[in-house]
Amino acid sequence: MAGVGILIRKELLEQWRTLRFALVAIVFVLIGLASPLLARFTPDILKAVAGDQVPITLPTRTAADAIDQLAKNLNQFGALIAILLAMGSVATEKERGTAALLLAKPVGRAGFLLAKLVAIVATLAFATLLAALGAWFYTLVLFEALPPAGILASAVVDWLLLMSWASITFLGSTLFRSSVAAAGFGIVGLIVIGVLSAFSPIAQWLPTGLAGPARALALGVSGPAILPPIVGSIVVILGSAGLAWASFRHQEL
Repeated sequence: MAGVGILIRKELLEQWRTLRFALVAIVFVLIGLASPLLARFTPDILKAVAGDQVPITLPTRTAADAIDQLAKNLNQFGALIAILLAMGSVATEKERGTAALLLAKPVGRAGFLLAKLVAIVATLAFATLLAALGAWFYTLVLFEALPPAGILASAVVDWLLLMSWASITFLGSTLFRSSVAAAGFGIVGLIVIGVLSAFSPIAQWLPTGLAGPARALALGVSGPAILPPIVGSIVVILGSAGLAWASFRHQEL
């Protein structure tokens, strides 16, 4: 366990040294701050672009619109960041030949993968929390106060969704020596789950089903059942991690 702890520390320091930790945090802060701004000023922007000849009537914007915009941005930009963060986690080490050097020490392949995954988990958790706090602050300024406990609970749900995409990409990173191929694997996984979410019998069990409960938690209202998509997301995360270990343990490095 001591060796695993050293590897985890190394991975976290590597995230910091390469500025990945800071860059991901900054992007998520911008997502959090920009979402309420977009929700508040989108009608004004549309009217300015359309001019006086095209009348545009939109309903009054509310805190719910800010949360919807945050969910949209996290589903798009956040998912992309999660894939970019995970795509080179193992593939880069294999491509450079450093994986074999690290595994020469008494750590084991499971510990090697665990350290990589923990670094991704920590980075995305911190960044998602910052996005939620930024969105809460600007929603308070522009619209109305939202329950802080609900925002934090929503952040946990959003983090679970992002970890689903990161874990699929992490699996791809163990299967390939190219980080680009790993990113492609993650994008294909995202698309496949998105297509499957169109089928109602299984939609509620997929990670994409977390969007509704996350919105409800942030607004402090009742929403769709949260347990099925949480179970589905955990299955995706643990299943991807298990498959990553099963494939990586037999690979020639």
